[in-house]
Amino acid sequence: MTGGQVAGLIAAIAFLILVLFIGMFLVKMNKTLSEVNRSMKTMTSDVDVISHQAEDIMANANELLEDVNKKVATIDPVFQAAADLGESVSDLNTATRNLTERVSDTAKTTAKTSLAARVGKTAFDLYKNHKNKD
Repeated sequence: MTGGQVAGLIAAIAFLILVLFIGMFLVKMNKTLSEVNRSMKTMTSDVDVISHQAEDIMANANELLEDVNKKVATIDPVFQAAADLGESVSDLNTATRNLTERVSDTAKTTAKTSLAARVGKTAFDLYKNHKNKD
């Protein structure tokens, strides 16, 4: 074997080793890509399931919100009546205070009038007694 043949043989062996490594790399790459494809299919189906469940949840939430709004609309008159009742009680308290003040003022005036009447009666009785003695 000549030097050129040995160099050619070494180059051929090196090329064969390179081809084997590239072949093994491509086989591993193919397995990896197959695994990625399988994972993508699984993820796609999982995302579809999650999407459908989210749509169901949103539909239920919308129904629940609508139901709560109807019930709140039903209860609103009760709260309005309670507010009106509170306002009426406040007005009643104000009217009671005003009446109490008027009664108190009338009682004071009546007491003054009664006192004046007693004083007048006493004075009249004294005048009568004095006139009768003369």
